[in-house]
Amino acid sequence: MLSLSAPIAGPAAGQMTSSAPLANTQLADPQQEASAQALMEELRCLTCQSQSIADSNAPMAGDMRHQVRSRIAAGESPEQVRAWLVERYGDYVTYRPGLDSATWPLFALPVLFLLVAGVILFRRLGRRGE
Repeated sequence: MLSLSAPIAGPAAGQMTSSAPLANTQLADPQQEASAQALMEELRCLTCQSQSIADSNAPMAGDMRHQVRSRIAAGESPEQVRAWLVERYGDYVTYRPGLDSATWPLFALPVLFLLVAGVILFRRLGRRGE
């Protein structure tokens, strides 16, 4: 069951041009809207790339907000919606990519760099002590 309430009042609400009905309209259920809003803050606008879909004025972001709200209103969990969007648009759509074969370097390389820096510092400081 899809029910709508008041339009969203945000900094750019008057500038948004998406034709998707739920792009700029909150869900009637406050708990569902809170879930949708939290998820929209974690999804990257594919047009703007530096903004979440919650903050973007791009029509693509409006379409994505509509998809998020309509899927949550239909009973899907935020994780199911996120998985659908990642499957459709790739890992780049989320600010929190999961650990898989394509994203493991994002998690492993910082640790590797810290280990290498630690070894270099240990060797240099060890030579000074001799």
